[in-house]
Amino acid sequence: MAAREPDPRPAPVATPDSTPGPAPDSSSDPETGPEPLTVPSMSAGPDFVLRPWEMSDLPLVREASLDPYIPLITTIPAPYSEAAAEAFVRGQWERAATGAGYPFAIVRSRDRRPVGAIGLWLRELPEGRASLGYWLTDTARGQGVARAALRTVTGWALRDLGVPRLQLYIEPWNTASARIAEDIGFRREGLLRGWQQVGDERRDMAVYALLNSDGPVDGRAVTAR
Repeated sequence: MAAREPDPRPAPVATPDSTPGPAPDSSSDPETGPEPLTVPSMSAGPDFVLRPWEMSDLPLVREASLDPYIPLITTIPAPYSEAAAEAFVRGQWERAATGAGYPFAIVRSRDRRPVGAIGLWLRELPEGRASLGYWLTDTARGQGVARAALRTVTGWALRDLGVPRLQLYIEPWNTASARIAEDIGFRREGLLRGWQQVGDERRDMAVYALLNSDGPVDGRAVTAR
């Protein structure tokens, strides 16, 4: 189960931190670029935690690299190598350090095992919108993981960061991800033909969106800043 990762730019070196930080100021000095972001740790219900990526997550990268679909729509390396996996994790730190977005590892609470990833990507924040993407390893699917993680990041982005519009890109065949998005309040707005290269072909993507003004997420009111 996965929703397209819309900002695939891994790069080297930065350090994760567990203290929350604000969304970048869209009026940042163009010569210095966006402010660095601090990825918070957050509870995603009683069973899962979202936290910054760590080098201890290499087994998760290995498992994801063996999935037939995840490497096609993300920057997960395939075939796997420890060097490539370490570069992938550093790339997640760099995304936060350069203001590109908030990458989270999804971790099971009972045994601290990482089972997937979710990201909030801010490349289009100056235009008032941000994108979400996520993926889960095969052993974590069908357990409510994606719903809990997506609901948590969606509510945080709308309420705490004040993002006006959130977007998800989902392949039309991926009915499980579409159902989760709609359950949380995202609305399908249309079909983007030939939107993304996936493997050897261009694929259509359905676009789903949720506005800050659409109403409550997870039972709590959302109020735009």
